[in-house]
Amino acid sequence: MIPSGVEIFIGLEPIDLRWSFDRLAGLVEERIGRKARSRALFVFFGKHRAALKVLFYDGTGLCIFYKRLDRGTFRVPEPPRGGTTSVIVDERLLDDLLAGIEVVQPTRTRAPRKTTTH
Repeated sequence: MIPSGVEIFIGLEPIDLRWSFDRLAGLVEERIGRKARSRALFVFFGKHRAALKVLFYDGTGLCIFYKRLDRGTFRVPEPPRGGTTSVIVDERLLDDLLAGIEVVQPTRTRAPRKTTTH
């Protein structure tokens, strides 16, 4: 269960999944520009995108959640612009990502025109 209202950052550049707490906390500051103990969730993928790690602070210490898919790969969201190293997603998108569903960032579109029928 993903806590409601928590900030979720997805690192877009692959990492070495052997890295643990200190190295991941350094990446949070380096690539995302946040403090690892900010109570946000920070998601990192391996090179082949078959596994991921989530770093988070629970109030007493840093925690790591690790998931490896039996088949397939995680579908990482596309960056909104070139050179972006992370994206922010909501709980629903992270839940879909962890379930193996392709994550597509919502795009703003115009509201459909109302048509009148006679």
